[in-house]
Amino acid sequence: MSIESMLTTGEKALLEEVQAFVQSVPPQLLLDMDADKVTYPREYLQEAARRNLLGLRFDPRWGGRDLPWTSELVALEEVGVLGTSLACLYSLVSIVGEAIHVFGTDAQKEKYLKPILQGKLTVAEALTEPRGGSDFFAATTQARREGDTFYLSG
Repeated sequence: MSIESMLTTGEKALLEEVQAFVQSVPPQLLLDMDADKVTYPREYLQEAARRNLLGLRFDPRWGGRDLPWTSELVALEEVGVLGTSLACLYSLVSIVGEAIHVFGTDAQKEKYLKPILQGKLTVAEALTEPRGGSDFFAATTQARREGDTFYLSG
């Protein structure tokens, strides 16, 4: 059974949009990334933003489409055919944007989330620390809350 049989009409339309985006990504980009000729494929994110495919779950006020998680997963699965690097980069917008969208002030959303969804500001995620390498479970950082302030140590 095809997964498409379980999609809503809206999700099928989104799938077609994302498939068109994926097909627009030049195969040479992947080859250049493998050859270390491209260190950050900014144009890839800018094109996704131009097609309004970033931050699908977020409020349209900030550039999102107010879609459910299922729609985002439909998009992410399709982007995954490009490989782990580009799929991860695509998902980072949502991962980093989630904290801003849920916990940020309107000023922070205007300053950070909106330009992220427009492809004007890029994001990153850091999960490693000294002696931790890429083993997230070896991380030793701890957060401590005092009133409204959080302190990190380790």
